[in-house]
Order: sequence, then structure tokens, then C-alpha cells
Amino acid sequence: QVQLVESGGGLVQAGGSLRLSCAASGRTGRTFSSYAMGWFRLGPGKDREFVAAISRAGGNTYYADSVKGRFTISRDNAKNTVYLQMNSLKPEDTAVYYCAADQAVYYDSIYYQAAEYDYWGQGTQVTVSS
Repeated sequence: QVQLVESGGGLVQAGGSLRLSCAASGRTGRTFSSYAMGWFRLGPGKDREFVAAISRAGGNTYYADSVKGRFTISRDNAKNTVYLQMNSLKPEDTAVYYCAADQAVYYDSIYYQAAEYDYWGQGTQVTVSS
């Protein structure tokens, strides 16, 4: 079992920045670098939406079109943590943001479908005011 805990959410004005963190822990016999990681969000009145994904060593990343050029996903495997740097935030970015972990078989794999992920955090609220 892997526990994921997100942090870093909050209230920010449009155009501002936030950095989300997701710390992983748990005794699974697998290291954090065994997992591909992703960020998803659930906005008010919206379906869950893919935001960004990163491969096991961080060599591959993938973004939703809605955040491309504004958000950056990264990871520090020594700290068992994945990050989401969010710049130029817009009111439509308002959502609960969730990180997720996938027991990726392939080293460079990234996943953008929620069903691919095995573990989820509890989420952190991001609110962007206009």
C-alpha cells in the first residue's frame, strides 16, 4: 500500500503561482522510482480531469492542453515527492488537485487515464480568484 499526501494548495489571485507537493510513503517493497506519477483535478461541476504526468525517473512528461506552458510536473525520487508548479493561474484552474501513483512496468511510461493509476491522495484545494 502506498500513501500519498498532497500539500501546497490555497487561495491565489489570477496570474499568481502555487507549487503543489505530493509525498509518498508506505511499505510495498517497491521504491518511489518504481511508480509513474500523475496529477488530476476535480473542479466544481466538472468531471475529473487529467493535468500532468511524469515517468518513473522524470525523463518523460505529458500535460493537458489546458495547462501546457503554465504548469510543470517534476519529481525528486530521493525525497519520494512529486511536484506541480503552477504559474499564470486562471479562475478555471480552481479545483481539488489529486496526485496518483501507477506501478509502471516500463521505465519511460506515462499515463493520462485515471484508470491506469493504482493509488490516490486525498487532494488539496486550489482556488484562483479573478
